Amino acid sequence: MLVCILTGFSSGLPLYLLFSLLPAWLKTEGLSLAVIGAFALIQFPYTWKFLWAPLLDRYALLSRLGRRRGWMLVSQIGLLAAIAWLGRLSPVDHLGLVVTLTVALAFLSATQDIALDAFRREILPDVELGLGNAIHVNAYRIAGLVPGSLSLILADHLPWSQVFLVTALFMLPGLLMTLMVREPAAAALAPRTLREAVVEPFREFFGRHGVRSALLVLLFLFLYKVGDSLAAALATPFYLDMGFTMTEIGVVAKNASLWPMVIGGILGGLWMLRLGINRALWVFGVAQVVSTAGFVWLAWLGPAEADAFRLLALAFVITGESLGAGLGTAAFVAFIARTTHPAYTATQFALFTSLMAVPRTFINATSGWLVEHIGWVDFFSLCVVIAIPGMLLLLRIAPWNGEQAAIDAMPARSGAK
Repeated sequence: MLVCILTGFSSGLPLYLLFSLLPAWLKTEGLSLAVIGAFALIQFPYTWKFLWAPLLDRYALLSRLGRRRGWMLVSQIGLLAAIAWLGRLSPVDHLGLVVTLTVALAFLSATQDIALDAFRREILPDVELGLGNAIHVNAYRIAGLVPGSLSLILADHLPWSQVFLVTALFMLPGLLMTLMVREPAAAALAPRTLREAVVEPFREFFGRHGVRSALLVLLFLFLYKVGDSLAAALATPFYLDMGFTMTEIGVVAKNASLWPMVIGGILGGLWMLRLGINRALWVFGVAQVVSTAGFVWLAWLGPAEADAFRLLALAFVITGESLGAGLGTAAFVAFIARTTHPAYTATQFALFTSLMAVPRTFINATSGWLVEHIGWVDFFSLCVVIAIPGMLLLLRIAPWNGEQAAIDAMPARSGAK
């Protein structure tokens, strides 16, 4: 479980840098909301990572470390360097280089996610998937407090180059973890050829579920997080438009996010042990939709001078988003882990999480345009509405009393090649 904390923290830090710190940096440098929203397109590696995931399944980048740890180490070193370099640039004077470097950062982050997801799936026994992935996801979200809270506070007192350097140094715990842990035994079961690594994961998935059911699973993976993801796309610029300073956002985020995430992570994992993954998808999914509705309320209050009530309102919304979205993601990632076959962990996990990232990349790129045309209240109301189809698919994908059938359909570890 300690390893799951470190995998989650290392995975979440670069993503939340792109989500929280990058938009704030671009806004303070004078870029428009439409341009900032379009920056979501740089996250396309998260949606296409299944294309190079077979390489991570087939080859060991550093043979002394093994297939999983070698890819983890190289991507983590690259992320540390890219984040530190980014802060030395000006988005106005070096926009092309900033775009190139952020795309590279997203590519390295997606590659690290492929290796970390496979590594985590291979060290967790099936009975611990819910708890282990809940801890991973909540550590993932706690990592968001570095670029989303600490770095924002530092930005009011330090130049951006130092802010990004401090943020980059938080990659070190995960890097040290990679050097200290052992390669999982299952990682030794590599596909024999690159063709097998590319073709067999897809053949196995569609063969196990049947084409129709498999397509429904893929549609569910696309839709379950779409409303929550779109709502969070411009959260930091939204808070700034509501009249809060970066320091206020950082301080409130630190206090209103940390403990709900820690407590929610522990309770969410324990609830999943009791509820099962299917029921957790229902309960946590409802919490996720309700938390998105909190943005509607804060936008309805409108911008005004920050007083005690408005700071409490901000804390309420951030707490709800941290808890609701975190619980929903924990159940969702546990479902994804349960759906993968142990013989093709990296490729199938990458395919499923890529579908999860599609709304975050392409739909979120329209967020700035939508806000400029319909306003914050209607934008967040739309986010609530588009979350409903994913919940309705649970009737087929994860019925309330269908946990045992799902467990029986899980691929056995002994079936790995």
